[in-house]
Amino acid sequence: MDNFTLLSALLAGLLGSVHCIGMCGGIVGVLIMGLPESTRHSLPSLLPYVVVYNIGRVTSYIIGGLLAGFLGAQFTHLLPMANPHIITMWISSLFMIALGLYLGGWWQALVILEKMGTHIWRKIEPLGRRFLPVTGLHQAFGLGLVWGWLPCGLVYSILAFALASGSVVRGGSLMLAFGIGTLPMLLLMGSSAQWFTRLAGQLVVRRIAGATVIIFGLFILFGPHHMQHEKMDSSTISHTHHHNH
Repeated sequence: MDNFTLLSALLAGLLGSVHCIGMCGGIVGVLIMGLPESTRHSLPSLLPYVVVYNIGRVTSYIIGGLLAGFLGAQFTHLLPMANPHIITMWISSLFMIALGLYLGGWWQALVILEKMGTHIWRKIEPLGRRFLPVTGLHQAFGLGLVWGWLPCGLVYSILAFALASGSVVRGGSLMLAFGIGTLPMLLLMGSSAQWFTRLAGQLVVRRIAGATVIIFGLFILFGPHHMQHEKMDSSTISHTHHHNH
């Protein structure tokens, strides 16, 4: 798999997780609500719950990536191109740019995807209540597994990336890389690093993150590796044409 593509997903998770503060802060509160007070106020005691919760969340992302990759593989087989990777790369880069605009607050088109996902979330969300209050690690994992499907434009944009990959393994790998990228922010949030979460929640930080993601999207769209794939596609067509003659 293209290491740059995985790096893009990792970066999107790392920078995009500044968006998670408003959405996921309440979830972390729900996670620790049922724990003894001594556990809530002790980082060594609290950390295992936060880590296991996030493992459950990232597991959901991987499952989503595998499904998106499978659907993408079916789609690419229908494309009348020698190398359908070109069109999927365009889709990936455009979603990356849309994600950057979304993070920076310049264009909220991904909110439409969030609203669409709300209908599915209403059916899944009641399952999460079965793991509340969280008093054990297995409940923390189950809660993360369910809340990983929370409607989120950030997650959906990388799922589109996974869909465009046209491969089950690539789709799962992309969502794994993305999930790993989100871990530092959410682990810090869960461990009550208030100064850091306040800093990351500021508009200027979100806009820097959004601009960086846009630059990565533009690089995917116009970078030298894109030209290389176009040359590969042209040479494949040329070879096929020559073979037919």
